[in-house]
Amino acid sequence: MQALDDAALDRIFRTARTYNGYTDTPVGEDALRAIWDLMKWGPTSANQLPARLVWCTSDAAKAKLADCVSAQNAPKILKAPVSVIVGMDREFHEHLPMLFPHVDAKAWFDGNAELRAASAFRNSSLQGAYFIIAARALGLDTGPMSGFDGGKIDKAFFADTPSVSVNFISTLGHGDPATVYDRSPRPAFEMFNTIA
Repeated sequence: MQALDDAALDRIFRTARTYNGYTDTPVGEDALRAIWDLMKWGPTSANQLPARLVWCTSDAAKAKLADCVSAQNAPKILKAPVSVIVGMDREFHEHLPMLFPHVDAKAWFDGNAELRAASAFRNSSLQGAYFIIAARALGLDTGPMSGFDGGKIDKAFFADTPSVSVNFISTLGHGDPATVYDRSPRPAFEMFNTIA
């Protein structure tokens, strides 16, 4: 497999930034579908795909989400073209007969809520990272964040699906360079890596 060129690597990683604000350029539903159509190919354990995304595009949905976050994050959500809730479904195993038909993978999780919760968190976190990479690859920018009341988000957006809860949230749009901080340090390999 051939490596991506430097321009692609820059866009996805090296010069990509986390944005606190966006231009007025709209983000249409086609772009949201294109992000999903890329991120769904990222690997998850046994193809679990436990992430459940809520794309807040309307003023009403963004206001509802903004009511669940910190005072610092609320304006970001209200002003962004789109805000995304990356949720995780602890009943993901119900879909495994279709998603992973090779073996009876559903049986691995039946009756084991603790294993399902750990798997849903781990694999929806992976999918959240794929969301960021897919958005960047398609020419969009993101602002992933914590700083929210998970219980309020679950009540506001997942009340009808109690097996789903929020993992993290993100804004999405065409980033305004004036809203980024100076680049934070990234350490050399030796600082956080061990070759055993």
